[in-house]
Amino acid sequence: QVQLVESGGGLVQPGGSLRLSCAASGIMFNINAVGWYRQAPGKERELVASISGGGTTTYADSVKGRFAISRAYATNTVYLQMNSLKPEDTAIYYCNIVDYNLKNYWGKGTLVSVSS
Repeated sequence: QVQLVESGGGLVQPGGSLRLSCAASGIMFNINAVGWYRQAPGKERELVASISGGGTTTYADSVKGRFAISRAYATNTVYLQMNSLKPEDTAIYYCNIVDYNLKNYWGKGTLVSVSS
């Protein structure tokens, strides 16, 4: 059974940094694309960053230059380094993995709050 477990969220002041992690199990050799999404209160879930099966990274315009997605193939872990955080980055952040059958898997989310 595939499980995605996010960690690293929390409360941080504006301008601060956080590193989110997503540990995947049960999908060792079948990971295609990976990504991070977020959903703020009253808003729809949106893509934050992703890495395609071919290794292409994509970022939302609002986080370009501040966030960086990376993937550790050996440990099936996906990271999101978030720097220069802003109050508008406050949201629940979800890890997403797409397998080679184009099936989506989601974590339960981790809360990031940016406030002074």
